[in-house]
Amino acid sequence: MPTLRLILGDQLNEKHSWFTSVDPEVTYCLFETWSESNYTRHHIQKITGFFLAMRAFAKRLGEIGHTVVYRTLDDTRELQLESISDNLGQLASELGAGTVEYQLPDEWRLDQELNRFSENFGGVINVVDSEHFLSERMDVRDLFQGKKTYLMETFYRMMRRRYDIMLDAAGEPEGGQWNFDHDNRGKLPKDITFPEAKTFPKDAGAIVDLLDRHGVETMGRMKDNRFAYPTTRGECLEALADFCANRLPQFGTYQDAMTVKHPLLYHANLSFAMNTKMISPKEVIDAAIAAWRSRQEEITINQVEGFVRQILGWREYMRGVYWAKMPAFAASNDLNHQAKLPDWFWTGETKMNCLSHAINQSLDQAYAHHIQRLMVTGNFALVLGVDPDEVDAWYLGVYIDAIEWVEITNTRGMSQRADGGLVATKPYCSSANYIDKMSDYCKGCHYNKKEKVGERACPFNSLYWDFLDRHREKFSNNFRMAFMYKTWDKKDGDDKAAILERAAWVKGNSHQL
Repeated sequence: MPTLRLILGDQLNEKHSWFTSVDPEVTYCLFETWSESNYTRHHIQKITGFFLAMRAFAKRLGEIGHTVVYRTLDDTRELQLESISDNLGQLASELGAGTVEYQLPDEWRLDQELNRFSENFGGVINVVDSEHFLSERMDVRDLFQGKKTYLMETFYRMMRRRYDIMLDAAGEPEGGQWNFDHDNRGKLPKDITFPEAKTFPKDAGAIVDLLDRHGVETMGRMKDNRFAYPTTRGECLEALADFCANRLPQFGTYQDAMTVKHPLLYHANLSFAMNTKMISPKEVIDAAIAAWRSRQEEITINQVEGFVRQILGWREYMRGVYWAKMPAFAASNDLNHQAKLPDWFWTGETKMNCLSHAINQSLDQAYAHHIQRLMVTGNFALVLGVDPDEVDAWYLGVYIDAIEWVEITNTRGMSQRADGGLVATKPYCSSANYIDKMSDYCKGCHYNKKEKVGERACPFNSLYWDFLDRHREKFSNNFRMAFMYKTWDKKDGDDKAAILERAAWVKGNSHQL
């Protein structure tokens, strides 16, 4: 009896051991489904990217000689099969497959769906690893067993040692320290220039027509139906080489900076390529380290260590937190925030320059770098007191790299502090001062970055102090926030009252900002 192997849309790993030999008794299947198109309101470029990459992957497998069944959204809708498991069961029956195999999914909901399928399937079920991540699902849980806080740095050092990455002969970190984060907070010089990243434009009109035909509701924009992200392994490797050659030399120093001048700055923008598994974290890390070793007069250690830390440390750590804490993590709301996300998060139409720029960039490109996500959009949602369910839905939909295992842990954990402090030792909130320090967003803004009260006062300023005031019981004993509470306590009563009054107006009228 034939074997049917399922490939999910984020399992486009050409190097997986499944594909090392061609077996005529094995059929591979990929499905474009209604359920995956609609479990959240996705950015138009996100669905487009997944469908284009899936189609290219299926074509590649066929060229190698594998037997592949690919069902488009037209196909699955015509068959009235809405979910992945519905299609998998029907196809297994159609082919007479006695064995179904799948790779471990990285999302809880799909893991549960395929578990249910396995329980009801009458034949043999084999489950294998996706052969992508450098850590196991439960490594973080096991490392921090019994701990109230999960410290990423501890995990990161363990992973460096496990894979002997950037260690000297004695097993100590090259450069004399594990972490060069202190050297990765540079403010952009006025005359700095940015290299243009390599893109891979292709006509996505057929995908747009497909989604329109079936009434799939999307968000965001895609100019002239032109899609620019890599959608094949070859294109992803070109994008990686482009980053190492042209942006890695400045990446670490300016990774926290923001500017209206360029959306990418020196970032890699390889997360979609990695999260779909077209390329692996190990080959990305190896490429960056190889570039550094061959060009050390041009690339300093803080550039490459900062990049390695994001992938080997943060990315793997976020996945580990996800599997350690799901499904309860998805309902966490430690600060009991209940506010609505302003409607302009879907349009970018706000007078706040920083938010207008970060949101419009997200809507136009399905991309924003980590500080835009954390300290602009996330920061505002946090100090406004937005329900993390609403924040989750927006982040999961708007970014092309947003798959739940990495999105929800960053959103509820680091950004919104809904997890009770498991991931971050302090809430990531700030006034306008931080945004002004790390960007040029405040220049020409409708609001005054220095004012706390009044109609033209930057909303971040009053909301920041209001956030601290209303959550004093949670944070006043946090050593990283003690100075700010002392500063607040030194203000006289009238000043405090005026700031809180301004914050109350902002919270009640956030749709007008």
